[in-house]
Amino acid sequence: MTALRRIIDPFPLIVLVVLCLTLGLAPFTPEPQLWEKLKMLMSGELVCVFDVFNLALHGAPWGLLILKLTLGRTSAD
Repeated sequence: MTALRRIIDPFPLIVLVVLCLTLGLAPFTPEPQLWEKLKMLMSGELVCVFDVFNLALHGAPWGLLILKLTLGRTSAD
């Protein structure tokens, strides 16, 4: 767990929140790209390599934010 903490700790929380609100939700209209790709994943339509890359690109800030918050909670306990 220390290796993961060394990767996540340098990212300030505010930077991750801004990344989630910009890259994580872009484009804002007609619906966020991440939401569209998650719907495709749940329906089994996420088959194109570009769509998988797009899901990873827009989902990475959210994953980092969740890791940062989770690791922060475990260190406080």
